[in-house]
Amino acid sequence: MFKEEISNEEVNSLPLIHFKGRIVVVDTEEAQEKAVEELQRHEVLGFDTETKPTFRKGQVRKVAILQLATKEKAWLFRLFKTPVGDKLNELLENEEIKKIGVAIDDDLKGLDDLRMFDPGGFIALEKKVKEVGILSNGLRKLSGIILNKRISKGAQVSNWEAEELNEKQKIYAATDAWICLRMWEELPENIKF
Repeated sequence: MFKEEISNEEVNSLPLIHFKGRIVVVDTEEAQEKAVEELQRHEVLGFDTETKPTFRKGQVRKVAILQLATKEKAWLFRLFKTPVGDKLNELLENEEIKKIGVAIDDDLKGLDDLRMFDPGGFIALEKKVKEVGILSNGLRKLSGIILNKRISKGAQVSNWEAEELNEKQKIYAATDAWICLRMWEELPENIKF
């Protein structure tokens, strides 16, 4: 059904895909509560985080952005501006709402460093796809194998703590969460839960 692996060259030859829905930047307590209220109505969400890159050895940064996405809408929680509130924490602990991501261990540790929580409902896509014979890891390669599309990683090392996010950053961040959900939808039902 799916290829086991894909080379960087094969990925680079695929057509680009990116999120085209509504992007909501969440940077106040009120906006955070409103976003969580809406997110709680969904059973499955795409998930990712962004951290401002460091260029000095030993320098560590905290998670700057938490991204959660549905098929039509993506929320970018600017956690360095507005800390994780009680409602958002409850959402992150909720076992009933599945949060699909790739290589999520560091994301979860980073979120836990901001506010301790017991992660609930998180699913690492790269682990699930092994059940259908996919050996490749990483968001770009998985997107290439599962969707036959590639995503841009152009804004990956940008300043996620900038006063305002530019359009390229917003689309990049939204795409990283949304693409996880899109890939999840393509997997056979029997391996999902």
